[in-house]
Formats: sequence, C-alpha cells, structure tokens
Amino acid sequence: MPDPYLVDSGLSQRITVEGHELQIEIYSLEGEPKWSLEVIDEDATSSVWDDLFDSDQEALDEALGVIGEEGLSAFRDGENIVRLPLH
Repeated sequence: MPDPYLVDSGLSQRITVEGHELQIEIYSLEGEPKWSLEVIDEDATSSVWDDLFDSDQEALDEALGVIGEEGLSAFRDGENIVRLPLH
C-alpha cells in the first residue's frame, strides 16, 4: 500500500508578526477529514498542534487567534519547545 499524500490547504500562508515572519501550514492526509496545524518561525522552529481540526478554516482561525492573543511569544517561548535528541 503506497504512503498517503499530504494535502496542503489553500489557507496556508506567511504572515508578519512583530516584524518577524511566520509560516502557517495547514494540511491533511489524503482521504482524511481532519486538518493539522503547524506554525514555523524564521529560525525553522516548528510548533505543531496535537489536536486535529474539522476544517482548514478552523485550523487557520486557531492559529490567528493564538497569534492575536499571545503574539510572537507563543512561538518563541522556550517552555513551548520540545528539543529532539540528536543521534
């Protein structure tokens, strides 16, 4: 069985927050009804939501809501970063 394709939402976008670029990525697996949300900052630090969303619009609204409430610190606070071990 071939691996499923990722479906990118047309709502994915690059925005500027407090003078810094953030990339909002919204995607799903082909044939799956739920959407994933990821925000990537200028340093290529990725913040991925654990929860899936019923629509790509719901995922975008969540990202914009967090950005509106917390600003850039939502993605730059060291407490939110999980460092993966290097092998």
